[in-house]
Amino acid sequence: MPGIDECLLEAMTVNGARGAALIEWTSGLALGMAGEVRDEDPEATAAETAELARMAAEQRAFAALGPGGGKSGANDGTDNGGDDGTDGGGNGDGRDREPAVEDVIITTRTCYHLLRFVDTAFDSGVFFYLWLDRREGNLALARLRLRDLCRGLALL
Repeated sequence: MPGIDECLLEAMTVNGARGAALIEWTSGLALGMAGEVRDEDPEATAAETAELARMAAEQRAFAALGPGGGKSGANDGTDNGGDDGTDGGGNGDGRDREPAVEDVIITTRTCYHLLRFVDTAFDSGVFFYLWLDRREGNLALARLRLRDLCRGLALL
């Protein structure tokens, strides 16, 4: 399994990639960065992007809907609608192992910004950020490549 640096370098091979980062969203700390930085301040870029990821991940409006909204996908007839201390997308112990949101996509006139939440073996909020030039990048293909990179990422 590739580590952080290998995944960042692989992300930079996506058509139109201008920058990539792996960021811990609760602290705003960049675990690794590659390519360009939007405003010449890597710490500020990581913190601002983490704030956006945290907002999306913590909003109930974006929670998974219906039975199987959690990881198992099984409809066992139980109602996990939040009465047990979860938001319906959790693991039943009152805290979620991962956010219900998979991706956050922001488009501007010149760029695409993709944030992909990474599943980890430990209780952490980590996401992969990919910044693409809109003229050169393909949003759908970049999203698929980012999903595959996050699945193979080895965080120790």
